[in-house]
Amino acid sequence: MKNFVKKIVSFVMALLVLSSTFSFTVASHYCGDTLVDSSVFGQAKTCGMQVKKAVSKTDCDISDKSCCTDEQKLVEGQDTLKTSFNKLEKEQKRFVAIFVSSYVQLFESEEVDNGWEKNYIPPPLVRDVQVLDQTFLI
Repeated sequence: MKNFVKKIVSFVMALLVLSSTFSFTVASHYCGDTLVDSSVFGQAKTCGMQVKKAVSKTDCDISDKSCCTDEQKLVEGQDTLKTSFNKLEKEQKRFVAIFVSSYVQLFESEEVDNGWEKNYIPPPLVRDVQVLDQTFLI
């Protein structure tokens, strides 16, 4: 279970890094104040008012301006992911060093040798309780 959770967390973090570096353009087509179409990949579909405007100008304003507008929004991703350790302040460097050393010490085990285990003699077996009760671990 623990390995499964680690895999899920690492996959989510990889997606987060990928999505933060990904840049894309959102294209939108408005006819007046109404959104007709928006597209992330490619161009947005038009409403066809440009063709009608060329035939007759009664569909839009009488002026030469079109009532339709195309809008493109660029969403830029992050270019640099690596932060320099030199940019950290002295207190931040100290915190990172202490955190890393304490984290590493969590996984180091100290074996204390008391010596009393070497001279321990178990008590004598009076009866074999497992055979008497017919209980066996398989």
